[in-house]
Amino acid sequence: MSKPKIVVVGSSNTDMIIKADRIPAPGETVVGGSFATAPGGKGANQAVAAARAGGDVVFVARVGDDMLGKQAIDGYVKEGIDVSLIQKDLKLATGVALIMVDSTGDNSISVASGANFALTPEDVDRAADAIKDAKMVVFQLESPLDAIQRAAELAKASGVPVLLDPAPAPSEPLPREILECVTVVKPNETEAARLTGIEVVDEATARQAAEKLLELGVQIAIVTLGSAGSYVATKDGVRKSVPAMRVDAVDATAAGDAYSGALAVALAEGKPLDDALAFASKAAALSVQKLGAQPSLPTREEIERA
Repeated sequence: MSKPKIVVVGSSNTDMIIKADRIPAPGETVVGGSFATAPGGKGANQAVAAARAGGDVVFVARVGDDMLGKQAIDGYVKEGIDVSLIQKDLKLATGVALIMVDSTGDNSISVASGANFALTPEDVDRAADAIKDAKMVVFQLESPLDAIQRAAELAKASGVPVLLDPAPAPSEPLPREILECVTVVKPNETEAARLTGIEVVDEATARQAAEKLLELGVQIAIVTLGSAGSYVATKDGVRKSVPAMRVDAVDATAAGDAYSGALAVALAEGKPLDDALAFASKAAALSVQKLGAQPSLPTREEIERA
């Protein structure tokens, strides 16, 4: 079977990770942790996740004209990702994320966006032909909204499905013009609350948030609930809970990105929704068992064996 073309529009960062017993409180210093660097950024993570899961991936992004940007692009090439639409910014640095991970796998992240927030609608326009030929377009919210909206509009005009991972959580509800272009939206509890105004604390409130997202124009709403799994609602009338795989978590940093990348590939391949959700859930469960963002993302073979 040929690989489905996936266009990912989003961010590219270098992650700097400290793993310690616990995350410091404000003003506190916690010593004794271990340090590592790894390629990251939600857009890049999802591009790599999709490529490893079996997609033919084109990545639309902006990095700095610096060492970290060069290292990032070299890494994407090794993953088999088309990097021809990654722009090098001559003024801004490549994005950096500082990540604290505690002994349970929970994390706290601060991001200096750098060149990521210079991505423009014109950068996206350069990807118009790639978007037209894609089976799925994927984006997140670590890039400017005008660039994201342009990607969504181009995809909708070409009849290409769109998967939105609305992370990090938006400070206010997204414009309806974007949501009406979205086929699949996949927020966690916090993101669903920001998008809908409904606080998500259990399955009942997850269902309410999912129903609201359908009203706002999306076709499929998947509200993820961490270890409790997810709640799914579709315009076709599907209403169901999906359990998560039980695993011992080491680092949950890229779990959502693993899920989104794998889900995009499965849907682009034409898998039924239940099979696509199971495929994505396995990818996410595998990712939390390793430290780091992109280093933790599983291959197609690993997902199918899980």
